[in-house]
Amino acid sequence: MEGIKDFGQALNWLKNGKKVARQGWNGKGMFLFLVPGSTFKVNRPPLLGIYEEGTEIKYCPHIDMKTADGSVVPWLASQTDMLAEDWETVN
Repeated sequence: MEGIKDFGQALNWLKNGKKVARQGWNGKGMFLFLVPGSTFKVNRPPLLGIYEEGTEIKYCPHIDMKTADGSVVPWLASQTDMLAEDWETVN
């Protein structure tokens, strides 16, 4: 685990393949990780119906969160998260 830093450092850690979390989060085992961008061919809903099957689409990089119950959800930073100085890497 690397030391406590601000959100800017947390973003750098994510870009370098590390998982990050805030000490202030209540849920055990919660962390963020970067999902790299990719391209893939549409082959199932919900994208079928929006695109024709076989259409190649660009999947942009984004940040996901592993939640306390083990689920994975897309994540957006709150004002509190962006201004916090309790970010750290997790193993």
